[in-house]
Amino acid sequence: MSQTPHITQAMILAAGKGTRLRPLTLTTPKPLVEVGGQPLIVWHIKALKAAGITDIAINTSWLSDKLMSALGNGEQYGVTIHWSVEEGEPLETAGGIAKALREGALRSEPFILINGDVWSDYDLSGLTEYQLTADQRAHLLMIDNPVHNLKGDFAINNGLAGEQAVEGADKYTFAGISVVSPTLVQGIAEGQVAALAPLLKKAMLGFQVTAEVMQANWVDVGTAERLDDINQNLQIQGTTHHPGRP
Repeated sequence: MSQTPHITQAMILAAGKGTRLRPLTLTTPKPLVEVGGQPLIVWHIKALKAAGITDIAINTSWLSDKLMSALGNGEQYGVTIHWSVEEGEPLETAGGIAKALREGALRSEPFILINGDVWSDYDLSGLTEYQLTADQRAHLLMIDNPVHNLKGDFAINNGLAGEQAVEGADKYTFAGISVVSPTLVQGIAEGQVAALAPLLKKAMLGFQVTAEVMQANWVDVGTAERLDDINQNLQIQGTTHHPGRP
């Protein structure tokens, strides 16, 4: 099968309202909530830059002016940020990706996709070498199930992701980090609100999604309690940047 070039672009999903982090997110966009002394989204930008990715699409909706003002065009981080602004209500994950592709914030080729509300010290450089096959829609990174998601999201059966695990196999939690083909969202209409999960599940039925378990620290910074926990842990470790990274 023909294969794609190495990954040279990424998208950070950052349009959510962060309702579980209110009242903090009533005045601060969720991506700008500080983790370890810097905005959560800056961790992602720096990790992508360290992996050699300098073209980064970011979608935004809630308090978009504040987010765009804080990050600008990305020059301060040595990257180029391509903004995709969703007016009114956010388009959700798949809708946001489709809009970014339609307006050119993302080129029509595979990209690294990161959920803006997770934190990890995972080295993304390995993903830049990942090559999707011609009929492959996505490659997902999974983690061992955290206490808030003990049942997991997806199983890995012979390298393929699926909703059901074969007998004796475990299910894992999707880490919110993946390599995605634009073909995954090709059926999303302009302005359509659509989530990514149903599209992934459909692609899994066609054996078009692969997965692996990543070995790294990871936190879903989705609640005030988990935000406090990670800040305390990073303070104890004295960590304000990815180990071994600028």
